[in-house]
Amino acid sequence: MKVTRRTTAAAVVALTAITALTACSSSDDAASSGSSESAAAPASDQTLTIWLDEQRAPAVEPIAEQFQADTGITVKSVVKDFSTVDQDFISQVPTGKGPDIIVSPHDKLGAYVQNGVVSPIELGDTADQLADVAVQAVTYDGDVYGLPYSIENVALLRNTALVPDVATDFDDVIAKGQAAVEADAKVKYPFLLGLDPKQGDPYHMYPLQTSFGSSVFAQNEDGSYDATRLTLGDEAGQKFAAAVKTWGEEGVLNANITGDIALEAFEKGESPYYLTGPWNVPAIKDAGIDYAIDPLPSAGGEPAQPFLGVNAFFISSKSENKVAATKFLTDYLATDAAQKALFDVGGRPPALTTAYDEVAAADADVKAFGDIGLDGVPMPAIPEMAAVWADWGGAELQLIKGEGDPAEVWTKAADNVESKIK
Repeated sequence: MKVTRRTTAAAVVALTAITALTACSSSDDAASSGSSESAAAPASDQTLTIWLDEQRAPAVEPIAEQFQADTGITVKSVVKDFSTVDQDFISQVPTGKGPDIIVSPHDKLGAYVQNGVVSPIELGDTADQLADVAVQAVTYDGDVYGLPYSIENVALLRNTALVPDVATDFDDVIAKGQAAVEADAKVKYPFLLGLDPKQGDPYHMYPLQTSFGSSVFAQNEDGSYDATRLTLGDEAGQKFAAAVKTWGEEGVLNANITGDIALEAFEKGESPYYLTGPWNVPAIKDAGIDYAIDPLPSAGGEPAQPFLGVNAFFISSKSENKVAATKFLTDYLATDAAQKALFDVGGRPPALTTAYDEVAAADADVKAFGDIGLDGVPMPAIPEMAAVWADWGGAELQLIKGEGDPAEVWTKAADNVESKIK
């Protein structure tokens, strides 16, 4: 399913104040869109606690200070380890010790909903100012649960000194890459994609997989994923599996090339191509590599659709300050200034379309990644994805190493996933 980004040239409409902010609200429907006039000044003794990582904290803290100056409500930032914050959130919210707000990738949403630790949020007019795919990513069973602030996806980086022209498809990428290896002794790899030596990397491999028409779960008409329809093991997946084994045999994919090794090799000019995300672009710039950001090449004849990751702010189901938390999100974090500040510290394109348009106009890299993301699909946020990654990545890794028959390896992985889901 092709996902488009809604753009608008109009400035974000300032949201009006919400009704009096109460000091305590325990029901899930207490969150408000901020569409009615404020009837009273907010209580000065309220405190919102937000969990976020050390990268985002410097961007959020000045916004929190302005919120406090305007409302009298304190926002307390607690820096957490982003790799484990979702587990801490799920375990602590039921005890009442969790935060009011958490910053999190959208693919954790299914587990949050399943464990009852997040509340729906009414975005009101703000929803119309956000990229469609961003709102779709934070929607679960028809309810919107978060305020998105960034979108990210992978693309193909090309060392223009080694390969000056854009490839037509993945076969052309490999041909041009092999030619560069043969022409320059310093060039060691025709193509780079970092892999986890134990788990593979289905996330980075996904655009190649989708170009064969293969997906992981079927999508409904609204873009949501149907957990009852695992598509991983279908005929298209079998074709992709066969290609993966061939790429392993030809040295196009290498199980010993981790993410760190791939980045270092590209920085040294040892490969003309590197499939990666915007998070590695600053290091490549610092290394002095002349690069271009190319559309993702098709390996199987169909569009190469990357996974889209959306970062968002979610409100705890146990928060006693849901109304205040909603106001902070919709009135203060859904602004051009806030989302550009978050972009400045993280490098991920803003979810707010006006902020994205402004950033993309000034930064060709942002525009390139954003344009490629137009054909992407949100990473599934359904809880069943937890049962998918290990077998999926393990099968890819096994094939890259040249182990087993592709049809058998792929079918076994899909069967294992199906059993875990059931």
